[in-house]
Amino acid sequence: MIIKNALVYGSDCHFQERNIVIRDGIFIGEDTATEDEEIDASGCYALPGLIDIHFHGAMGADVCDGTVEAYETIARYELLHGVTSMCPATLTLPEDVLCRVLSTGAAFAKEERQNMARLVGFNMEGPFISYEKKGAQNEAFIHPCDAAMVRHFLEASDGLLKIIGLAPEINPDFTGFIAEVKDSVKISLAHTDVDYAEAMKAFHAGASHVVHLYNAMRGWHHREPGLLGAAADAEATCELICDGIHVHPAAVRAAYKMMRPDHMILISDSLRCTGMKDGLYDLGGQEVFKKGPYCNLVKDDTLAGSVSDLFECLRNAVLTMEIPLEQAVASATIIPARCIGEDHRIGAIEEGMLGDVILVRRSDFSLQQILKGGNVV
Repeated sequence: MIIKNALVYGSDCHFQERNIVIRDGIFIGEDTATEDEEIDASGCYALPGLIDIHFHGAMGADVCDGTVEAYETIARYELLHGVTSMCPATLTLPEDVLCRVLSTGAAFAKEERQNMARLVGFNMEGPFISYEKKGAQNEAFIHPCDAAMVRHFLEASDGLLKIIGLAPEINPDFTGFIAEVKDSVKISLAHTDVDYAEAMKAFHAGASHVVHLYNAMRGWHHREPGLLGAAADAEATCELICDGIHVHPAAVRAAYKMMRPDHMILISDSLRCTGMKDGLYDLGGQEVFKKGPYCNLVKDDTLAGSVSDLFECLRNAVLTMEIPLEQAVASATIIPARCIGEDHRIGAIEEGMLGDVILVRRSDFSLQQILKGGNVV
């Protein structure tokens, strides 16, 4: 496969016009053969396949349904929206349920499916979160941090568990917990009311990531900057939901300036109602109501996750939130790949990496074509 005449996003985070050659599912150098199929990508950007490291579901399915059918439904939807690799997030649920979800996902990941996004990891929001900032998570299943439980999760996921959340303020020995598990899984600060001082202790102990910045955490104050200030000082990687609902465009721009662009990761945080009609849906045993671009808990109107896909969030970041294109693309490709330790094979259009490309019209920044492993979707 040869893709010609596109502006190609390179690993230096800049665009240049060059050919892309994919052979046996892998990017190779500028080798051309007459028998190769060609795509004329005039008027397009060529971007690496997108990588969503925090979302829950789509098309009526949630990964926590714990079935192969749910994974297939979600992975098919993700690929059709430009996400070639996915690292879904789990909800706050009982340990045995979470182990079953992870085990099913691990089995799903072993078989490459050309018409579906590949599963490259898991991001566990709970169950070690706070009651105060639980958001739309189910408080009935919140649990103190437990290294033995993490080992169970790692075993069930067959090593695919990449990130696990923690609220330091409700776990007195959080530094000991972090020290015990940080070499096996990335520790994120998630759904937490932690103050600046305690957050810095967690980062110094080995935490290095923040779940959906601004959401489900205390706000910034000039005398108590909280987790936002600590994340900036610790240079943690930070997730950001750019659906246009969860975070104001000015706050998005501020985050990119404060946290450093190369530490920002775009996520969708999409729920099972993504791609579905308005109405009632289940979220970890709680009812949520989707109405247009909003999804809220029925019992108290708390904003739940989003109903947007990652490409839509990338498009919002570029077109309405004024994030420079090169920075926004990195936040949906190479930076999330690096965060979960998969940047050796996905996240860039470079020789030796998996041949995942999305072609995006430069005129209106809309998806034109998707290739996974060199095959047109």
